[in-house]
Amino acid sequence: MFLKRVIALLLVIAGASLIFGAAEAEADTYKVGFSKIVTHPALDAVEQGIVDVLAEEGIKAVYDYQNANGDITAAATIAQKFRSSKMDIAIGIATPTAQALANAITDFPVLYAAVTDPVDAGLVSSYEKGEGNITGVSDKTPVDAQIKLLIDVTGAKTIGHVYTSGEANAVLLKNMAEEACRKYGVDFVATAVTNSSEVKPAVQAIVNKVDGIYISTDNTVVSALASVADAATNAGVPILSADPTSAEGLDIMIAWGFDYYKMGRRTGYLVKEILEGADPDGIGTVFMTDPSDFELWINLDTAAKIGITVPADIIDSASVVIKNGEKTVN
Repeated sequence: MFLKRVIALLLVIAGASLIFGAAEAEADTYKVGFSKIVTHPALDAVEQGIVDVLAEEGIKAVYDYQNANGDITAAATIAQKFRSSKMDIAIGIATPTAQALANAITDFPVLYAAVTDPVDAGLVSSYEKGEGNITGVSDKTPVDAQIKLLIDVTGAKTIGHVYTSGEANAVLLKNMAEEACRKYGVDFVATAVTNSSEVKPAVQAIVNKVDGIYISTDNTVVSALASVADAATNAGVPILSADPTSAEGLDIMIAWGFDYYKMGRRTGYLVKEILEGADPDGIGTVFMTDPSDFELWINLDTAAKIGITVPADIIDSASVVIKNGEKTVN
């Protein structure tokens, strides 16, 4: 009888240990929600960079991957889902999804990534600190320098631009591009779209009126970048895209901007910091400022198709050169 009681007691202790251990394991596994406005290579690279860093740092997480497919209503629905699920952190990749998360969630951290101007978007009131439970990483791109490069290489007198009228970062970037064109004495022709299916017709409507096309980090337009490349190249018009990640394999003559996988990794370290107890309110917006964060891609095959000679000094400074169908990384 005594032996049976001892065995029973040991089983109870063992069972309690298993339950405690399972609870402890569960407590160490974080729930991370991703909300993207659309899927395209740059935003996918941000997402992957975050996941890779957390794995490398030993952070256990289960992920809820959501894509709003360019629909603001869907972004709001995703935000409500994350709020109900009580995620440990919700990450909005691009401005509209970050705004939806910020509007819906107040009781756990919200992180924005690939947002051009979080102050202009109403996510935070200052770059120097967070806003309660909100902070993140900006992808504000050097629009002035990009426009200048396009002019220098092509001699363009009129630059075209397609942008998404309902996306705050896209409107801001359009205004910056227009200001840069004014500064450098060239005309600016802009046309607005509301979704990705409108992008190709918008390019076709302006392509015969311009000498070059500037594509910003406008997620709706970038998601249809292949259509932009086809329409412009067929008309003999060069493109400068601010998103090298999405330009690979397309007839984009120049792509100059962030390596979005590196941006994802930087965001991943910020996610780790917050999951381990850092207060988002005390963390200012992170800007990517290291020269190694940027890449310049030159597609000499595309340049040859449209009859443009790219200066040797620009080719020499490129991170990636495409020639005769081969990609050379410098």
